[in-house]
Amino acid sequence: MSDPFDLSKLREPSEFERPRARPPRHRPWEKFLKGPVPWRWIEAAARLPGQALAVGLVAWYEAGCRKCAAVPLNLSRLVVPRRTAHRGLCALERAGLVSVDRRKGRPPVVTLLPAPAGPSAGAPERARTRNG
Repeated sequence: MSDPFDLSKLREPSEFERPRARPPRHRPWEKFLKGPVPWRWIEAAARLPGQALAVGLVAWYEAGCRKCAAVPLNLSRLVVPRRTAHRGLCALERAGLVSVDRRKGRPPVVTLLPAPAGPSAGAPERARTRNG
């Protein structure tokens, strides 16, 4: 038989137990990714090899900061090695997610493009299973 005066039932849930009504937000001085970013675009970039998605998200970040679809992309500022970032950018270009204007001695200008319709962007889509 349970005690009707159990004080543990009356305590307020801790911060970790309390469900959040909204996702966490950035602080005023912190960087953030401006959206909306089309989910189809993210799915297509996620199917690509290596760091293509990371490079693509940096392009979306720069586009949000500059409020422009065509942005210079400084690959040396990425956390990944420069050659890895370059391969990711090439993968995005081959998949039709970005167009790249390369200029000697200057950062490439990346233009974000709409994701191609269907699962043909990047690697073939995996067969659907019951659990996912």
